[in-house]
Amino acid sequence: MKYTFPNNFWWGAATSGPQSEGRFNKVNKNIFDYWFDNEPEKFHNGIGPNVASNFYHSYKEDIAMMKSIGLNSFRTSIQWTRLIKDFETCEVYEDGVNFYNSVINECIKNDIIPVINLNHFDLPIELYEKYNGWESKHVTDLFAKFAKKAFELFSDRVKYWATFNEPIVVLEGQYLYKHHYPQIVDGKKAVQAAYNLNLASAKAIREFRNMGCNKEGGKISIILNLTPSYPRSNSNEDLRAASIRDMFFNRIFLDPAVYGKFPEELVELLKNDGVIWESTEEEDRIINENTVDFLGVNYYQPSRAKAREEAFDESNGWMPDKYFEFYDMPGKKINTHRGWEIYPKAIYDISKNIKENYNNIPWYISENGMGVEGEEGFKNSEGIIEDNYRIEFIMDHLVWLHKGIEEGSNCFGYHLWTPIDCWSWNNSYKNRYGFISLNLDDQSKIIKKSGYWFKIVSDNNGF
Repeated sequence: MKYTFPNNFWWGAATSGPQSEGRFNKVNKNIFDYWFDNEPEKFHNGIGPNVASNFYHSYKEDIAMMKSIGLNSFRTSIQWTRLIKDFETCEVYEDGVNFYNSVINECIKNDIIPVINLNHFDLPIELYEKYNGWESKHVTDLFAKFAKKAFELFSDRVKYWATFNEPIVVLEGQYLYKHHYPQIVDGKKAVQAAYNLNLASAKAIREFRNMGCNKEGGKISIILNLTPSYPRSNSNEDLRAASIRDMFFNRIFLDPAVYGKFPEELVELLKNDGVIWESTEEEDRIINENTVDFLGVNYYQPSRAKAREEAFDESNGWMPDKYFEFYDMPGKKINTHRGWEIYPKAIYDISKNIKENYNNIPWYISENGMGVEGEEGFKNSEGIIEDNYRIEFIMDHLVWLHKGIEEGSNCFGYHLWTPIDCWSWNNSYKNRYGFISLNLDDQSKIIKKSGYWFKIVSDNNGF
């Protein structure tokens, strides 16, 4: 069967500034720079963000390689700590301005649509040390000032923006499950940070529209990793467990982004538990009035939930896990390298959910991908990695995405994570995701089999 996608469909890939650029000529530090400088042993093989994929130096060659494999769109992020010298006044680093101008211009020169995100977990350490980061309303104002500066500098050429990538991961990583610095466990702080991240996004969107960027063809989004929450069974208990998990890990950002308000049941639950965020009517109004134009959706794996069978451990205080447990479904297909379930049908379920429950807002797959360890073991005699598993993974997901589009969901693109193997927080380069392989020893880059395959898909607008 031939799967043909809508005209002008985005065939692309995504990365981020802190995961690709390296720290060259970057004086300010984000929380990961700081964490690596102080605890390098926490990072896989002791590899930090200092060099990453060397994009700071090789962006011209890298973007040319992206063009050669058929990418017509490319998402990356502007590092707050590279662009801005003084976070209060928003004085810029000229080197940062020049670099991002050059990247954007190089994309346009190669007929690649630049999609720019403003925050990819990379909070400046200074703002954490001074204000406790996203726990602070002041930091939401500083973020809006940073966003305004980025719009002033680049919106004449960048027409597709995102405020945040995966804000739920900030809660999971920093405040709940100790994946990211500062590795604290505090559910109440996580709830406040959730509100403030929504507020920061809305303030940035307000700046975007106040500046008239939307009148010049610009559109602004937020990028959410939506993990459909499937109940173990149809029992009332399991259905409620999955619903609460969905509200906290998906809808806490999805509903404010599209509708400007939080799920009422979630608000009541947090109030009853005594952990509701602090907010004002004015802040609620800002969130309500500044919703997104489109959505970026990152999808890797589903979530499966069941009613709690073991007593909740209250030693760490309130946690959303109080209401559900993870359900390990027997017989599931799994990526053994990453430990994640492979369930392509969820992309169809996401497409139906957006169509039926979120006004069929325009959206695209902003990340999807398969991380594999030890890929060098799949090289052929010509030195090319034959990643047939990645081709199969992408194809299986595109089949289900196509079905959702055929049934009317307003999806306009697919981006793989990632164009070139990139650095990944404290996992560093343990798992590789790219269309293009990176040799850490000499920074050489070679297109994988999946990259050649994707060029054919892009050229044919399907497969």
